Amino acid sequence: MVSTGCVLGWSTRQLAELAGTTLRTIRHYHDVGLLAEPQRRANGYKSYGVPHLVRVLRIKRLTDLGLSLAQIGELGEADEHPEEALRALDAELAGTIERLQRVRAELGVILRQAAPTDLPPGLAKAVVDAELSPADRSFAVVLAQVLAPATLARYAESLHGYAQDPVIVEFDGLAADADEETRQDLAERMRGAPAVLRMRALFPQGVYADAPRGEAYAMETAGRALVELYNAAQIDVLVRMKRGGG
Repeated sequence: MVSTGCVLGWSTRQLAELAGTTLRTIRHYHDVGLLAEPQRRANGYKSYGVPHLVRVLRIKRLTDLGLSLAQIGELGEADEHPEEALRALDAELAGTIERLQRVRAELGVILRQAAPTDLPPGLAKAVVDAELSPADRSFAVVLAQVLAPATLARYAESLHGYAQDPVIVEFDGLAADADEETRQDLAERMRGAPAVLRMRALFPQGVYADAPRGEAYAMETAGRALVELYNAAQIDVLVRMKRGGG
């Protein structure tokens, strides 16, 4: 900290103007212990000297670079060139820039493809291209939270042409009160549907086999979503498919 015996120094207002800051800021630097109180003139007014100006400018520069006042205070007298603190700040900024560049890239994809924001970029594009039903789209959101990244990429691949399969279209429009004969017939036809066969080929061990939080957790989460998203007849069709080896 610094002080000066100069009686012809600057007033607080003059120091603030010279440093390009405000009276309130100068007073705050005093309050937090970053700027030493100067000597006073005979009339009681503060008299700041060049060391005070240097100190204020240094604090301003360091805060502009991104250091907090608390961090500056911890530097003590080593704040003329705080290499360690500046290197840490540089690393932090590099991480922030990388994150922002990634976010900008994702925003570019979302804006170009009118993709949903609740899905990872790759899957979002596949969902948009596949023109999934609202229920299938919401189910994809749930799957994105439980599947491994590589599995999710293959799942996105499996959506190509999925919603256009006539049997899938029929399933999407199945009424909740569909009779048993209709359900059984649809279940049998869905077992051989191209979209279902493609899914089976891509996931011979099942889509949940390598889920990061375990197969049981993924299956339970997906099961809850199915009950909420699909009607009773659709769920019955899926159960019949499973019983038949689909």
